[in-house]
Amino acid sequence: MTTPPTRVVVVGDVALDVVAAHSGPIVHGGDSRARITVTTGGAGANTAAWLAWCGVDATLVARVGEDLAGRRAREELTAAGVRCAFTVDRANPTCCVVVLVDAAGQRSMLPDRGAGARAVLADLDPALLAEADHLHLSGYLLLDEGTADVGLAMLAAARSAGLTTSVDPQSAALITDPARFVEQLRGTDLLLPNLDELAALTGSRDPASAAALLDTVGAVAVSTGADGASWVGRGRCAAVPAAPGCLVDTTGAGDAFDAGVLAAWLAGADPEQSLRSGVRLGTLAVGRVGAQPPRSDPRRPATDPAGRPGLPVSPR
Repeated sequence: MTTPPTRVVVVGDVALDVVAAHSGPIVHGGDSRARITVTTGGAGANTAAWLAWCGVDATLVARVGEDLAGRRAREELTAAGVRCAFTVDRANPTCCVVVLVDAAGQRSMLPDRGAGARAVLADLDPALLAEADHLHLSGYLLLDEGTADVGLAMLAAARSAGLTTSVDPQSAALITDPARFVEQLRGTDLLLPNLDELAALTGSRDPASAAALLDTVGAVAVSTGADGASWVGRGRCAAVPAAPGCLVDTTGAGDAFDAGVLAAWLAGADPEQSLRSGVRLGTLAVGRVGAQPPRSDPRRPATDPAGRPGLPVSPR
C-alpha cells in the first residue's frame, strides 16, 4: 500500500529576486560590474518549491500583486509542483528583493515586501488546513508589526485544526525584541533558526543554547553553516557535519534546509536523518545561483530506502 505524500501548507512571501553577483567591492557612487539573474524567490516560495521537489504535497499561501512578477511566480511555482493559494492584492506590488552576492557567495538582501506586508487572516482558507498535516510559517510575518498578529492567528488556527507547526525566524537583524519573539513561538513544534538567529534569541551561538527555548517550542533544528546542523529536543539531541559541495550563492540556503528537515521529519525520520536531509538540500542550494531548486536532477531518487520522499545526493 502506497503511503500518501505529506501535506504541508507554507505561509510566507513570494518575491521577484534580482540577484546581482559582483566579484569586487561595491563602488559607492560609481559603477560595479555584476552578473544579474532574475528569478522567483521569497522565503515561503523557496521552502514550498523545495518541499515539492522532495515529493511533498506543498501548498503556498501568499499575497501577490496584480503584476507580471506575481503571474510569473504562479506559473513557475505551479510548474515546480507547488499549489498556489495566492491572494491578489490590486493596490500593492509583488514583493521584490535585490540580492547582492559577493565573490565568497555571501548575500546581502534589500527587500520590499510589497503585497506580502499586507497579509490578512482571510488569506489562509480554513479548507486548506482541513486537508493538511503541517503548517510552516515564515518568520517574516512575525517580525513585521503589520502582520505579526496575522501570523500568530494562522499558527493558532493550524494548531486548532490538529496540524503540527514550524517556524523559521528568517532574520537575526529584524529580531529587535527577542523575549517577545520567543513568546510568539509558544506551542510551535519545530523552530528552524540559523546560528545568527539562535544567538539573537538565546544570546549564544552554541547550538546547545537552544535548550533554553524548549519551554516554548517542541524542538529546535539549527543550521550551523560550515559545521552542519544540530537538533535540540526534549531528551533527544543530534548533530551532523556539513556535506561536501561548492559555494556559489547562499541565497535561500536556509529555506532549502527547512524543506529537507521537514520532508524527512514529517515522514517519520529521526532527528539525525532529518538534519542530514536538510544539510543535503542546503548544500545543493548554495551550489546554484538563486534560491529555487533545479527543475530536475538525475541524482535524485523517487524515494529513499524507507519510502520517504527522495533527496538529492550532495554535490561534489
